Amino acid sequence: MSVAELVPLDGWREKPVEEMRAAARSFLELVRRRRTVRDFSDRAVPRDVLEDCLLAAGTAPNGANRQPWRFVVVGDPEVKRRIREEAEEEERAFYHGRAPQEWLDALEHLGTDEHKPFLERAPWLIVVFAESYGVTAEGAREKNYYVTESVGIATGILVTALHHAGLATLTHTPSPMKFLNGLLGRPENERPFLILVVGYPEADARVPAITKKPLEDIAVFVE
Repeated sequence: MSVAELVPLDGWREKPVEEMRAAARSFLELVRRRRTVRDFSDRAVPRDVLEDCLLAAGTAPNGANRQPWRFVVVGDPEVKRRIREEAEEEERAFYHGRAPQEWLDALEHLGTDEHKPFLERAPWLIVVFAESYGVTAEGAREKNYYVTESVGIATGILVTALHHAGLATLTHTPSPMKFLNGLLGRPENERPFLILVVGYPEADARVPAITKKPLEDIAVFVE
């Protein structure tokens, strides 16, 4: 077994306690303003902004540093149209037969249905794939570890980075999503994880009236 090469920790700076509190509060207020948006403008978004946000996602912790994610960024109108057609076909099956009534009842207050115009209207779709296994230069399979957890963390960072940059997002998960491999030419070892819709919200965009759970309902301190 090879010995790990360790280098000095660089770039980390300890904050004084009050600066730490201010930073934590500032970040909380930033992410509290994030909302899932379904009313997207077709205004252009610079590609370089997405590139920096994707690089931020690529810093996510992950199993054995395999970095088992692939982000396919779609701006081509024809490809977006085809993604919408395929996704809406799956969504029609979901809303009109596949989903149990209990699930439909849980979604009712959000006002969602099988119609997904944002898949065409938003300037960018980022299709996130989870790499089940890697392939070496010699063509051999290389096992990846904690794939779902790793890709989930990276996607969370991506959503937050895009919000921090001033953009709106929506996570969309039609099921099944295997059609995305064919449409986007992705190999068998990549599994569609979700579609992230990215752009500016419409000036008159509206969102569901929802609340988030308080701290006592989401965290337990054992001291």
